Amino acid sequence: SPPQDSSDDIEDVSLFDADDDVSRRSKKSKIRHPVASFFHLFFRVSAIVVYLLCELLTSSFIACMVTIILLLSCDFWAVKNVTGRLMVGLRWWNQVDDDGRSHWVFEARKVSAQGGKTSSEAESRIFWLGLITCPMIWVIFAFSALFSFKVKWLAVVVMGVVLQGANLYGYIRCKVGSRKNLTSMATSYLGKQFLRQ
Repeated sequence: SPPQDSSDDIEDVSLFDADDDVSRRSKKSKIRHPVASFFHLFFRVSAIVVYLLCELLTSSFIACMVTIILLLSCDFWAVKNVTGRLMVGLRWWNQVDDDGRSHWVFEARKVSAQGGKTSSEAESRIFWLGLITCPMIWVIFAFSALFSFKVKWLAVVVMGVVLQGANLYGYIRCKVGSRKNLTSMATSYLGKQFLRQ
């Protein structure tokens, strides 16, 4: 009878460990900042939706342009100052020193002493998906406006590319590291791929 009890104990422990792994996974995938995650996507997607539906909803180009630029500006501010810091622990800014020289600072939050990350995988996926996808959509809109000769919309689309592209560039620099040059990293990566082939 005692050997059966010990095997039952082993099975109980393994089931407990499996439950513990499931609870760890759910904590990793849980969204810790739902409001930040919502606004990270809200302003970006709203600007794209307004751009697509603007001519259907109203005939006033000025109202559409102002609405889109306000949404893009709110998105730029929210992503740069709030969601990047909360969702992935990255931030970037421009700092002017005492001599009047401007320096760009790209910063990543340090991992805690316990080795745990403060941002969840789900938030990180949402952040990077929104950060990369939306500027690509604005680039497609730019080519569409250029080739369809909608010159009045080109200024609005260029604002979308510039504002969302600036955030994308800043956060890539934060992720990669502030001291590394992106072009040298790209050439070294392409060189390694070429040598492998």
